[in-house]
Amino acid sequence: MGTWHKIIFGDCRNMSEIPDRSVHLMVTSPPYYNAPFDYPDLFKSYGEFCQLIRDLAKELKRVMAPGRVMAFVTDDTLIKGEKFPVVADITKIMIKEGFRYRDRIVWRKPEGYIRISRRSGVLLQHPYPMYFYPDNIQESILIFQKGEFDYEYVKKLPQEIKEASKIDLEEYQKDKWYLSVWDVTNVLPIKGRLEEGVAAFPEELVRRIITLFSFVGETVLDPFLGSGTTTKVAKELGRNSYGYEIDLELESIIKEKIGYGQTTFLGDTIEIKKREDAKKLRTSLQERIQKQKSVVKK
Repeated sequence: MGTWHKIIFGDCRNMSEIPDRSVHLMVTSPPYYNAPFDYPDLFKSYGEFCQLIRDLAKELKRVMAPGRVMAFVTDDTLIKGEKFPVVADITKIMIKEGFRYRDRIVWRKPEGYIRISRRSGVLLQHPYPMYFYPDNIQESILIFQKGEFDYEYVKKLPQEIKEASKIDLEEYQKDKWYLSVWDVTNVLPIKGRLEEGVAAFPEELVRRIITLFSFVGETVLDPFLGSGTTTKVAKELGRNSYGYEIDLELESIIKEKIGYGQTTFLGDTIEIKKREDAKKLRTSLQERIQKQKSVVKK
C-alpha cells in the first residue's frame, strides 16, 4: 500500500492544507527556546516562544481527529544562567486549550555525551554547598490527547490493517518500551553528517511513538519538521504524513533524508509546497552559533 507525504515550507500556525479532524498522530520537537548551540536569539522573548505554542495548539485542536495523540519532544532551556520552564509551560498551554495530559516519558541519553557543558564541574572547583548544578542527559516526551479514544474504532478496522499495525511484543519487552524512561542514543554531532547544524531527534524515538499511537495507513503530522525525520519514519512504517518547516534552507536536507525523487516499490508519493511565509534561517543561525562557540573557547 503506497503512502503519501506533503511537506509545506511555511509557518505551522497556519495549516490550512490539512482538513479538519484528519490527523491521527502529531509528533514533533519544537525549536529549543533560543538554545545557544541550536537556535540562538531565534525568538525575541520567551513570551514569543510560548505564543507560538499557543497558536499551534489552536490549529491542533482543529486538525486532530477525536481521541488522538500529540507528542512533544522537548526540554527546559538554560540561557546565561536562567532556566526557562518549557516543559511546564507547554503542558499548561495544551491543557488550557482543552487537551488531556496523558503521559510524560523521560528520554534518557547516554552519560558519555553531554550536549552543551558539564555544569557539575562548578562543584569540582568549589566543593561546598550551593555550588551544585547537574549535567542534563534527559528530555521529556509530553503526550497529550484530544478527548477520549473510542476503542470501537479498532474493532472496525480491517484485519489486515490491525495485523500490519501489531506491536512486536518481543521488542516491546526487550527494549523496555513499557517504562516511563526510554534509553535512546541521541543524534551525535558528527561532522559531515546529513543533519549537521540541525537539532534532529533520533529516528528510534519517532519510530516508537508512531508504532504505539497510530495504525498503518493513518496520517502523522510534524509541525516542526526540521531535517525530515518524522516524514522518513512515517514513510517506512506505512503511514501518510504532513510536515511543516519554516526554514527553506533545510529543503535539500529533507529531500535527501526522505528519498525525494526516488521510485519506491509501493508507489509512495511526496509533494512539496513552498508558501510565501517561509523564511531562510539556517545560515544566520549557524553564524550566531559559531560566535557562541568562539566565546566559549575563549
